[in-house]
Amino acid sequence: MCEIISISNQKGGVGKTTTAVNLSTSLALLGKKTLLIDADSQSNATVSFGIDKKSFEQDIYHVLIGEADIKDVLLNTKIDNLHLLPSSISLVGFEKRYYTISDREYILKNILDKIKSKYDFIIIDTPPALGPVALNALVASNSIMIPVQCEYFALDGLSQLLSTVKIIRQKLNVSLKIRGFLPTMYSTSTNLSKQVYEEIVNNFSSHMFKFKDDFVVIPRNVNLSEAPSFGEPIAIYKKSSPGSKAYDDLAKCLIG
Repeated sequence: MCEIISISNQKGGVGKTTTAVNLSTSLALLGKKTLLIDADSQSNATVSFGIDKKSFEQDIYHVLIGEADIKDVLLNTKIDNLHLLPSSISLVGFEKRYYTISDREYILKNILDKIKSKYDFIIIDTPPALGPVALNALVASNSIMIPVQCEYFALDGLSQLLSTVKIIRQKLNVSLKIRGFLPTMYSTSTNLSKQVYEEIVNNFSSHMFKFKDDFVVIPRNVNLSEAPSFGEPIAIYKKSSPGSKAYDDLAKCLIG
């Protein structure tokens, strides 16, 4: 059975795209058939695989507005078992058409219902703002994973996000659950990072990911920052790095 997970946080710069790219890669390397959906008009997830935005004519925007079949738009990546639904700046135009479409909150769900049987996991990299695209992602998902950076103002906006999840459960997707909170950008060298991590644990320990009795934490790691510029996920760019190990542990948590 396919699990559809939105990587979401209404605060930007928390590691959503880094998590979406590297988690989907780790799942695929562990033998799981995985689809990564780039649902952000910045298309950073697409670029992170070394895919030139000029190399494809259609993307998620054309799928959402019904001008293309998702099967014809999916791209292969360098990783076996991993497909990508790419994005581009054209996705910005979706909001203009959104309010003229019937059952508009279920557009992505209806699209994924047709193909999800082919995958073990579908990972959605969502935009930071809760607009039509992010709403469609949450309605289409079984669960939401929330990256929380171990930095100042880390918990800002989380109450709003949790309220949004509650409303979506009540009105649009009764089965949506919180898969877990994921501390990111953790540095052992700063007291602030340690303090914020402790705050995350104190507030959300029952909804954090554990591997071999330890919480999964994504470290602040230069290799994680470098990898996208080389068009490679961390597991390909530097498999021995702490960042690669952390995402591998996270993937194993999901697989169980």
